[in-house]
Amino acid sequence: MDMNKTSSIQPQETYTIHEVAQRSGLSIPTLRYYEEIGLVPDVWRDPSSGHRRYSAGTLQILESLANLRAVGMSIEEMRTYLVLRQRGDETAVEKRELFQAHAEEVGKQIAQLQIRQRYLSWKVAYWDARARGDLDEAARIAQEYESIVKDLR
Repeated sequence: MDMNKTSSIQPQETYTIHEVAQRSGLSIPTLRYYEEIGLVPDVWRDPSSGHRRYSAGTLQILESLANLRAVGMSIEEMRTYLVLRQRGDETAVEKRELFQAHAEEVGKQIAQLQIRQRYLSWKVAYWDARARGDLDEAARIAQEYESIVKDLR
């Protein structure tokens, strides 16, 4: 992709990189990176200043990418989604499968986070009992240690 591409045809409604960053929630370096790796179509450049000017359509794509990023999708998953998006409803099944697979992965991550949270809560309770001098309570809590640690690994 030619990063210095300037076209004499300006899209009707355009946005600066700062406006796009504000509206999409993506940082300016991320916007430049997404353009560099080809996630977004060629961005029009003002011939007089060389500044990027984003079309309303490109802004919409970037807002979608911001949502995908927010749910933890990889660049490759984003790329796949954009290809499917261009093909419309004929790829509805593939889009559903893409999102279902990612939802399942997020579910696994949530389960792992819950195990970590349980371990940390156990540690808090254990050290709270020790801080209060309640060694019987600390010993009772310590008996749960093996089952919690087994899940952690």
